Amino acid sequence: MNNRIRCVTVALLATLVLNTALLQAQYPVKKTIQDARRKVVKVYGAGGLGGLEAYQSGFLVSPEGHIATAWSYVLDVDPVVILDDGRRFEAEVVGFEPQLELAVLKIEAGDLPYFAIREVPPTQAGQPVLAISNLFNIATGREPASVMQGYVAGVAELDARSGVFKSAYQGEVLILDLVANNPGAAGGALVTRGGELVGMLGKELRDARSGAWLNYALPATTLRPRLLAIVSGEAIVEPPKTELLARDKSHNFETLGMLMVPNVLDQTPAYVDAVVPRSPAAAAGLRPDDLILLVGKVRIENQDRLLEQLRSIDRRDPVSIVLQRGSEILSLRLVR
Repeated sequence: MNNRIRCVTVALLATLVLNTALLQAQYPVKKTIQDARRKVVKVYGAGGLGGLEAYQSGFLVSPEGHIATAWSYVLDVDPVVILDDGRRFEAEVVGFEPQLELAVLKIEAGDLPYFAIREVPPTQAGQPVLAISNLFNIATGREPASVMQGYVAGVAELDARSGVFKSAYQGEVLILDLVANNPGAAGGALVTRGGELVGMLGKELRDARSGAWLNYALPATTLRPRLLAIVSGEAIVEPPKTELLARDKSHNFETLGMLMVPNVLDQTPAYVDAVVPRSPAAAAGLRPDDLILLVGKVRIENQDRLLEQLRSIDRRDPVSIVLQRGSEILSLRLVR
């Protein structure tokens, strides 16, 4: 009996020691998360229409209020920045690097926590990392940014697209084994478990060959030279021009097999006049006299809006529509 008691006691002591070691090992990570969250900001700007989110993430790179973030349509207007402590500032865009899809904002504040960018460590496959961002707009005020834990799965050349557009950045990225490709995550910080900045979370992109969504970050070693130059006061680079629609790669009425009623008015409704046999529209069950109400989440007010929306969708991607047929509201999925 005494031997049994001794064995149980030893087992309990071993478990206690192991749990204590685990707690001690986890504490530095918790401290890293607390410190890193204070350096990540929420960015609000253009969007809200056409299914476009009006928010993304950024992170402080100087104590004077310089913020690194992803260049996107959100910055088409002067954005508003909300710090981790809930303070709100109007921000000014003070620099761009179109080839990196990088933008630098500036707020009028001082003595702020920030990520040091003069010395950033290189990153290799297998390294554990933390991704910190305002994905899905979960944090709107003083709420802390979201944190995901994972690893760098690999380092690879980026070959991706957003809709019908080719990514402007064509260089090495960090491929992540965590789901970083979420609305609002773009511009977030990727850090080591020691809190060192190693990358900026990228925008929502798909692999150009497979169509798979990519979870990736731009390496901090790549961003560092331009960030240092902009923060030090280098002249502003003109923002990139909006790329023309790649109409030869996008959907239209012909690719889907839809014939619309004559577009003779400024606000001609999106009524289907006829459907081409053995076309994607026919396979999905579209019929004459159907009125198209939505493409994806975008409201279709007229035929011009319908065509505009179709031309923003790559031909390799399906088209989801909501239509009115008599008194019924139906959802269809057109696949080319």
